[in-house]
Amino acid sequence: MKNPLAYFFSRDGDEERPSNREILSYAVGATGQNMSSGFVTGRVTYYYENHAVPGDAAHFAGKIMTASIVWDAINDILVGGYVDRRKHRPYQKMRPYLLYLPPVIGVLGAAMFLTVFPGSTLRLIYLVACYFGWDLLYSFQETGVWGMLPLSSPHSAARAKVTQWVTIGANLGGYLPKAFPIAWDLLEKRGMPEKTIFILFAFLFGLGGELISMRAAAFRERVASPVQEGESFLKSIAVLRHNPKLLLIGAAKTIHEVYPRINRTYFYQSAFRNTGAMGGGTAETLYETLSSVPGALSVFFANRLIDRFGGMKRALIVSQIAIISARFIAYAVGVMPGCRFDTVHGYIIMCSIIGISSAFTSFMEIAHRSLINDSIDEVELKTGLRTEGISASAINFARKITVSLQSLIMNLTLYRFLGYKAVPGDEDYINHQSEKFYRWQYPIFMLGPVIGEALYVVIILFVKDDRERQDEIERQLARKRRESAERTAAPV
Repeated sequence: MKNPLAYFFSRDGDEERPSNREILSYAVGATGQNMSSGFVTGRVTYYYENHAVPGDAAHFAGKIMTASIVWDAINDILVGGYVDRRKHRPYQKMRPYLLYLPPVIGVLGAAMFLTVFPGSTLRLIYLVACYFGWDLLYSFQETGVWGMLPLSSPHSAARAKVTQWVTIGANLGGYLPKAFPIAWDLLEKRGMPEKTIFILFAFLFGLGGELISMRAAAFRERVASPVQEGESFLKSIAVLRHNPKLLLIGAAKTIHEVYPRINRTYFYQSAFRNTGAMGGGTAETLYETLSSVPGALSVFFANRLIDRFGGMKRALIVSQIAIISARFIAYAVGVMPGCRFDTVHGYIIMCSIIGISSAFTSFMEIAHRSLINDSIDEVELKTGLRTEGISASAINFARKITVSLQSLIMNLTLYRFLGYKAVPGDEDYINHQSEKFYRWQYPIFMLGPVIGEALYVVIILFVKDDRERQDEIERQLARKRRESAERTAAPV
């Protein structure tokens, strides 16, 4: 039996393929980054609505976060264009953003949970200032983390391996903050105020995660990415028109997340907060665990399974069909007499059904990123330009526009449709809502995503995934790079 430590720490790389040791550092960095951003972005709105500015001003926190995310999306495109045009040392295009920015990002993320000013207005201003600073620097770091993938190797098979393991690291980082509700339940039962719990974990996850993310800077780039000298900034952005694959994936990822929704925390807290079997935080963690364990395990075999499906595109379509089917089945189980979602056994069955479908979910990010990495080679062959920065930023742009839409839809669903009210000083606020809130939250929670998932499949049908074409692109690029290197080395 092979020694797993020897495997992960081996230095078996060369000038075109990274070693496992390097890939591990990269993956650990992605873990830290996602651990930090997952907690900050996932909890700050809830924290402000219910602790920093509760009452009539609570809904402004959600609206401000929605507006700031719009700027965040625009900011990503500007950052991507800058990264592609900035002069850098050879094979160090992304490294500065992974080494120098994380400590500052971590401090700003934790600072968002320190309500040091009196009065709702000053606290909202403070939130916006911290968030905008955090977001600007985080955009550079995120571009660095995901822009590194297409630079990891000139060979798509090697890039797919890096993509798989970095995705595993990112998924792990995204999961760790989901364990926060268990600590929330335990610490609250021991008398620690909810507000203090949030602040404690803002430093643990928000700052600690960013310090861990610095490990990604140990990864070495293996594809030269010349600076786009002489190109206008707008032309650097306009090069995206040569990448229909990326644009379609961005559109599919956006539409996938646009559906009627409420913040899951409200659902868990209202259904389970005062039950004797488990609290809302425990129910949330149980759902996140049971609904993601098969996916977390299957990601280790994702590339093999994707090949069995016949390519990245087919894997995406099959995955969505399986996920849609599982949601309908889980919903039906959750409303059956004697097996309702708000009973322990019914809830566990529902979570398990969703968990089975998560085995397919793990394919999706690997397939998306692998297709995008390959598309950057195609753009280079067409235009002579490497576009890691603007390509990573374009996907981030799509994701953050999506987050903005999610926040807007969530705000409208919660306050306009369901009539939610945050009552100052009411420790049991979640159980003092309207009948409409309790009646509609489960259908929205379970079946709302089906709308986005069905529309996603329609868009993905137009994505091209031709393995033979990609092999030919890599051969032509290798020849062009050799010829360029020979011209540069030739005596004048």
